[in-house]
Amino acid sequence: MVEQRVDVLVVGAGFAGLTVARLVAAAGRSVVVLEARDRVGGRTCTEQHHGTWIDLGGQWIGPGQDRIVALVDELGFSTYPQTEDGDDVLLDGSGARRVSNVAFAFDDDELTSYLGLVGDLEAIADQVPLDAPWSAASAVEWDGMSLAEWVRSRAVSERVAGLFEVGVQAVFAASTAQLSLLHAAHYLHSAGGWSKLTDSEGGAQQDRVEGGMQPVAERLAELLPAGTVRTSHAVTAIRHGGDTVQVDAVGPDGPTALGAAAVVVALPPTLAGRIAYDPPLGGMRDQLVQHMPQGSVIKFHVLYDEPWWRDEGLSGLVLAPGEPIGVTFDCTPPAGTPGLISGFFEGPAAVAAGEQSMDERREVVVDVLAKAWGERARDVAGYVDRDWSAEPFTRGCYGAHLPPGAWTVYGPALRRPVGRIHWAGTETAERWTGYIDGAIDSGQRAAAEVLAALPG
Repeated sequence: MVEQRVDVLVVGAGFAGLTVARLVAAAGRSVVVLEARDRVGGRTCTEQHHGTWIDLGGQWIGPGQDRIVALVDELGFSTYPQTEDGDDVLLDGSGARRVSNVAFAFDDDELTSYLGLVGDLEAIADQVPLDAPWSAASAVEWDGMSLAEWVRSRAVSERVAGLFEVGVQAVFAASTAQLSLLHAAHYLHSAGGWSKLTDSEGGAQQDRVEGGMQPVAERLAELLPAGTVRTSHAVTAIRHGGDTVQVDAVGPDGPTALGAAAVVVALPPTLAGRIAYDPPLGGMRDQLVQHMPQGSVIKFHVLYDEPWWRDEGLSGLVLAPGEPIGVTFDCTPPAGTPGLISGFFEGPAAVAAGEQSMDERREVVVDVLAKAWGERARDVAGYVDRDWSAEPFTRGCYGAHLPPGAWTVYGPALRRPVGRIHWAGTETAERWTGYIDGAIDSGQRAAAEVLAALPG
């Protein structure tokens, strides 16, 4: 039996789903959000460890991400810049080298080659329509090859290709071999260029929210009418096709069913595909989510009693092509202690690391830091990581990607409603796809769409 009927049901209480709910409620319509986790925030996750808050999920915001910046400001949170003071360390086959900027670790010819590679990719990106990448004049050609094949066709040196690979895996949590050229180009266009994706100052890693990112989602949920968000309610089925939609879920007290005039599914594509739909979705939509795997990432944090590397003139950034971890950052909280180095296993390295225990991964990380900074890096006060591929209600981060051939065949189904079922989530955004800002963008679009479709 249907327990409750509302105008709109939202599946997922990440930033996309909460945005939909806020706009629907503001329009005077009734709404309920069902969230499988015992918390809101989706792919953000802030926890307390060793006396400080740590973002185990999404954490950075930057210029051009107007939606999340406005929300953070509206809700009264403070931000602070990602520190870049000091020398970076490049760790490669030649050993560890301190440089004032990673770019200076390469000779003029290599740097020119790298900038040429990025410039050519940006030129392609500019030709990819944000709302319909499959409609680009050369879409079939670009979708028919992997990004790795395109890089090989540029005949750049192994060092240049290696540096670019680290950047790609840091952005997509997937390798160049796993992405179609069209997908990579669309992603670049959605953010405004390669430097916007990879840089701290001026880019997507410029600022952090004091206290962590998940509290922003929690504050957003608190603004909704009481009882709107139901956590620990995992949706199992959506029954549609008539005048109403029924959503079946399993909550703390057992199975439940709710009815609505429309539903917005605000989940990663791979999770949206695991819901049972009655009647089944059309072939194109179902095949689409089968061709949109999540990236693979394990985010780690190494804690020290203090950020000792700062006294040695180091920024905390290590770039390590060829190592299991590609890049690290100084994420010490504004209070100055404890010292905190954050980084990532990404792409194939994350898949391999997922087969290890946390203690084994800790040894790998500390070994890399010791290679970069010396034996003092082994004096660790604590370590924590999060394998997002193992999270049952995420199954990978940062977002989904499309391999060769998928955009041009299945892309038109990405945002297209199926009857009374609408789709949200950062993967469906036209701007800042894969980021929190993109999640909010998708929620705004889906809310407008569903409100326009509701009866009088």
